[in-house]
Amino acid sequence: MALIVHKYGGTSMGSPERIRNVAKRVAKWARAGHQLVVVPSAMSGETNRLLGLAREVSPSVQTAAVTRELDMIACTGEQVSVGLLSLALQAEGMDAVSYSGWQVPIRTDSAYTKARIQSIDDARVRADLDAGRVVVITGFQGVDEDMNITTLGRGGSDTSAVAVAAAMKADECLIYTDVDGVYTTDPRVVPEARRLATVSFEEMLEMASLGSKILQIRSVEFAGKYRVPLRVLSSFTPWDIAIEEEAKSGTLITFEEDEKMEQAVVSGIAFNRDEAKLTVLGVPDKPGIAYGILGRVAEANIDVDVIIQNVSHDGKTDFSFTVHRNDYQRAFELLKSEVVPALGAAAVVGDTKICKVSIVGIGMRSHAGVASTMFRALSDESINIQMITTSEIKTSVVIDEKYMELAVRALHKAFGLDGEPA
Repeated sequence: MALIVHKYGGTSMGSPERIRNVAKRVAKWARAGHQLVVVPSAMSGETNRLLGLAREVSPSVQTAAVTRELDMIACTGEQVSVGLLSLALQAEGMDAVSYSGWQVPIRTDSAYTKARIQSIDDARVRADLDAGRVVVITGFQGVDEDMNITTLGRGGSDTSAVAVAAAMKADECLIYTDVDGVYTTDPRVVPEARRLATVSFEEMLEMASLGSKILQIRSVEFAGKYRVPLRVLSSFTPWDIAIEEEAKSGTLITFEEDEKMEQAVVSGIAFNRDEAKLTVLGVPDKPGIAYGILGRVAEANIDVDVIIQNVSHDGKTDFSFTVHRNDYQRAFELLKSEVVPALGAAAVVGDTKICKVSIVGIGMRSHAGVASTMFRALSDESINIQMITTSEIKTSVVIDEKYMELAVRALHKAFGLDGEPA
């Protein structure tokens, strides 16, 4: 008997019929003798609807008081999901019980809307499992030390599921979504994209951080830190598919690098439309400037991605970086009102019409000329590169948003990802 964690995305929970199908699938695994913990997302579109209502009532600046109430509102979508799924499981003859994050409890810090999990007390959940129950836990949420409800940010249900699996030392965590695995790139952009049978943890971590929507990056970080066996598969396959077949479907995120993986120089192309670029012009070129700019941004709880400091001319330089597009206006105002005057910079300018496109592959470690192939492919399509960042297994470029799909298709072809795997 294995302990299995199932996670179902919002599309999988998108209607009463789909919830009943999820219940049938979970019941199948439970009847096979496995202990089941299920972490569902809110029904598709529900979180956006709830936050839209909040903005209509109070379009104010997001102070700590405001974000606390936003978390109170946003968490209700998952609470509806666990209740509905528990009822559907009971209708299937399963003894099922639902928990909110605070009932487990899942302890977090107090960073509302972006909270991080600190600990999970699994005693109550284990007691229910030992009593033969299926346990359904809300994703996306927890509780801080003052008993305030917190949420983990978009995609937080993935993080919840993997964290629960890590805390309980589950045999496997199955992430059910609306696609049947991890692809070389988004098939909606490149129809020839291939599903990967396996992908390394490192590659998945890079792809998640670079814009792949399959898994939330913090869930991959948890999986890597605690070595949680993770598989991505589709909830839209027939629910009564044999467990042996289902357990081998989708994409396995592995911690082993086998010989076939080494042969693939580039495993996938990731992209992110949600980027915006900010540039502080005419910054005095002296020690401490990077901290003077990015320290203020970090204090505002704004994540920074690609960073470039230009060559100094006449003691001045320009400093550019990217942020999530949702944080752009807040970051722009912060730079304009606080950073530019404090540093004696000339001005701040921004661009919300950019995107980031990346190539990812553990094979890049042992192959020269990968970046030049990337740059040549983009040059052949007359695509200008605005910023570049690299790591051992990835190269990312910031380009004009209007060229994103062209760039992805060109790179997918340039690295031979259209063909069959070796």
